[in-house]
Amino acid sequence: MSALNPDYRGRFAPSPTGLLHAGSLTTAVGSYLEARCRGGQWLLRMEDLDPPREMPGAAANILRTLEAFGFEWDGEVVYQSQRHPLYRAALDQLITQGDAYGCACTRKEISEHGRRGVDGMVYPGTCRHGVATGRSPRAWRLAVPETELSFDDRLQGHYVQQLQRDIGDFVLLRADGFWAYQLAVVVDDIAQGINDIVRGADLLVSTPRQLWLRQCLAGPAVTHCHLPLMVNAAGEKLSKQTLAPAISPQAAAGELRLALQRLGHLPPAERQSLPELWQWALANWSLARVPAGPVTIA
Repeated sequence: MSALNPDYRGRFAPSPTGLLHAGSLTTAVGSYLEARCRGGQWLLRMEDLDPPREMPGAAANILRTLEAFGFEWDGEVVYQSQRHPLYRAALDQLITQGDAYGCACTRKEISEHGRRGVDGMVYPGTCRHGVATGRSPRAWRLAVPETELSFDDRLQGHYVQQLQRDIGDFVLLRADGFWAYQLAVVVDDIAQGINDIVRGADLLVSTPRQLWLRQCLAGPAVTHCHLPLMVNAAGEKLSKQTLAPAISPQAAAGELRLALQRLGHLPPAERQSLPELWQWALANWSLARVPAGPVTIA
């Protein structure tokens, strides 16, 4: 392990839409080891902002599972559901600055007039200069620039998007009244002082949006490392939707060994206890061994 570096702040931010599975565990392991081996802090945040999609009891189950696996986080667990005033203040700031605007468009209208981008339909900018007479805003969007936005990911390399062409002005507050992920994650990372974001590669496409929003909110610079995506035999991301099974705390040592292997690290062949595996992982972790591309889990 590296010497103590109190300036490093990483995090793991699961969503309680389901229980921890092999993919989420692998991301947790990678972010935890990167933080600890750089002598920094590892914070835990529960992204519970979408009640209709959440599984009852999942948040508590996730915490119990992480504890059973030997994870130790710094400070109290943060729950997004308790932070609505922060998100409202950020949206108000963006509106005052002229960066955010109300949008009256329905999904059907966007589908009919938009075009396919890198992450769904690109919003055509219908309400960018004002909502049509007789209509009321349903959602709030952030205006994005025509210029290219790029960053260097420690594992995935150089990544570029032209936000207006590839994404379009994106939602901050949804029509159903729920805060959008893009707003909440940036506001929380800024508020918690997170300066290194280690997460799954499925979120790589979201990063330019978040960097632009961070810039609009005058947030400090942040670095990124997107770990390989865990997929099933059909090439689908492991998730509740693809019926990924929950991991078993009773098999923690075996599950941790598998997670390390998926991250390119091969612990000694002999049977090891959970504490011994963590000791080995902390002594041997190297991002250079981690694959960038998807990892198939049978």
